[in-house]
Amino acid sequence: MNKLILILRILLGAILVIFGLNKFIGFLPAIEFANPEAGILFGALAGSYIMKTVALVEIIAGLLLIINKAVPFALVILAPISVNIIVFHITLDPVGIGPGAFVFLLNAFLIFKNWDNYKSLF
Repeated sequence: MNKLILILRILLGAILVIFGLNKFIGFLPAIEFANPEAGILFGALAGSYIMKTVALVEIIAGLLLIINKAVPFALVILAPISVNIIVFHITLDPVGIGPGAFVFLLNAFLIFKNWDNYKSLF
């Protein structure tokens, strides 16, 4: 089980770093949304400081997960982002929910596996 957690932690970290860097550099193709409203909202966010802040948090959390430092912290700062990805797709772009759901589920699973670190918060 520890090897699986290691693989999933590094996979989630790599996904976050790649997509976080993409928000700054733009090396992946642009996302096409089936719903025009989703494109309008995403375009507005991409043109503001919000998406750069999200990208920075993704990169920091991803690097922390990859190097295995402050993993519980990285998972906590990623939680609001992964929830917002799911809410965005449920409400505006259900067709494209797959990758976001994958990130959300990885984040939730790793939080569950690190639950002992969060017990004092609850």
